[in-house]
Formats: sequence, structure tokens, C-alpha cells
Amino acid sequence: MNRTLVDEIAAAVLYEGYILYPYRPSALKNQQRFNFGVVSPRPREQAGGSGWFIHTESLVRAAGDCELDVRVRCLHLTSRTTESSAANGGGARDWQEAIERDVPVGAQLEDLCAMPIRRLFNWPAERDVEPRRDAEGPAGVIVRSCESLQGEVELSASRAAAGLFKIAVRIANITPVAAADVSSRDALLKRSLVSAHAILHVENGEFVSLLDPPADLQTLASACRNVGVWPVLVGEETDRDAVLASPIILYDHPKIAPESAGDFFDGTEIDEMLVLRILTMTDEEKREMREGDPRARRMLDRTERLPESDFRKLHGVLRSPNADTGTPTPGGGSR
Repeated sequence: MNRTLVDEIAAAVLYEGYILYPYRPSALKNQQRFNFGVVSPRPREQAGGSGWFIHTESLVRAAGDCELDVRVRCLHLTSRTTESSAANGGGARDWQEAIERDVPVGAQLEDLCAMPIRRLFNWPAERDVEPRRDAEGPAGVIVRSCESLQGEVELSASRAAAGLFKIAVRIANITPVAAADVSSRDALLKRSLVSAHAILHVENGEFVSLLDPPADLQTLASACRNVGVWPVLVGEETDRDAVLASPIILYDHPKIAPESAGDFFDGTEIDEMLVLRILTMTDEEKREMREGDPRARRMLDRTERLPESDFRKLHGVLRSPNADTGTPTPGGGSR
């Protein structure tokens, strides 16, 4: 597995839609964000909302000594509020940040066939107070807080045919939630796994593509059950040892365009357009962007330092999906 390629795609999935152009908290689209891969507490399901678990199944060609490693990843939303001092009114806008969470689980396929394994995880509530300063001195504090999250990861496997296993991963949110919060989207999101996905990797085995399975496995592939996510092969084009169970529609072996200078939190957008729009922001708009979110601040700093040579690469290349080589041909297309 090419971990660099896998981690790039997984990071893009993790932060898809986290903050969108114009990258300011005051923008309506950032006040009413659409979150992908939300795994809510179970009462939300009973109230008719989004699911309280995600489930993925894949086929693996392997011998019995095959080792399965799973990394469950998500965002844990954090509320940021600003308490200004009496002498310094105003300040940074209240905002919703996020903490990256990771749950590793692993086992031998033979052992999983005999008995599924479950791993509980629990992230306690946190509260952090950070002094805030401006040009005139102390200006109050920034308070970051998050609710506790509890969940469970279950791995299981079964023999589908000679040398072929079906493996299943189920990720559930078992966080308690008060009845009064069941109808509150904001309260539930604080107790939800956001952008939840899983990276599955096997040693001494290879995954079967569920998007394009071989003819003799099409029936077994179509019987695989996936809820809230879909597994795609990740890594190099020839790699078959890893899949990403993604809440966003992807194809096998997705890639980040090599011309991209960094994440803009929207994998369907065109980097050149976003770079140009960011550079034409007013000083006041850039100030809000810097104060609004640390990831947006790093993106702005990166964009303002972008060398002219790298900017020119963003204008586009023309790639043929049927080309014998991976060498891009200069042209006017998009990524």
C-alpha cells in the first residue's frame, strides 16, 4: 500500500465541505454546512434522521494467514466561542472547528471467521480556554469545547469460496443523548461522528473491486452490503491491498491532481478559480478568513505564497484515460 496516496485521499474525504469559499464564518454556506458521513446517536434514527451506524463489506482473495488492519477515522466537532474583555469589544466570530479522531483495529481473517471482534471507543468531553490578544493587548479568551462521543467498531469475516473471504466492518455511534436534544441538529452533530470512513488494509491478500468485479465474482460482489459508505480500491493503480470505505462517491484508485497546491475543502472545485478568488479578497475579508479557522488561515497563507510557476500549472492539463503512460499532456482542461 502506498500510504502517502491513501492518506491524501482519506484526508480529502475527511475535510470535504469542512469550510467552503469564501472561507469565512459569516458566509451563509459556512453557517449552514452540509456534513458528509454523519453517524448520529441512535435516537436520531428513531426520529427519522440519519443513521446511527455505517457498514461496509468487501471481498478479499487470501490465504488463511491474511492479516486485516482497519483504521476508522472521523471528525469530532468542537464549538469555539469568544468571550471578549470589557475594554475590547468584538473579536473573532463563534465557529465550529473539529478534532481528528482515529480508531485502529486488526485481526487475522481466520480468527475473524471463528469469532467477530468488537472494540469500544470513548472520547470524553473537553474544554480548553485560550487567552486572546489583539493590537491593544489582552482581548478576552477563546473557549473550545466538545461533547463526549462513544462508539463501537465490529469486524467479522466469512469464507465466501475457496481462497475468498467476505469481510465486514460496522461502525456504530452509541453516545447517550437526552430526549430534548433529539430534535436539535446542532446538538446531535456535536455527538456525531462526522466524515466517518474506514481504511482497510490486508497483508498477504488482495481486495476485489466491487465497482468492476471479475465475471466469476459478480454475483458475490453484488451481494456485499454497504450502508452509508462504499469501498473503493486506493493506492497505486496496481495496488489491491487497500480499500477506502468512503461516504462520498469515488472511483477505484482516486487521486489528487498533482498540480493542486493543497486542500481547498471541496474536491469537485477547480483550484485555479479558487486561488484567483482568494487573491482578490479585500483585506477585511482576508482578516475574517484568518481569524475564522486555523485551517483556512493556513490555506490563505499558502495561497498568497504560491509561486508563479505553480500557479501556471493550475490552468489545466489534458489527460487521456486510455493513455499507455501516466504522463500528462499540456492543455486547457480541468482536473
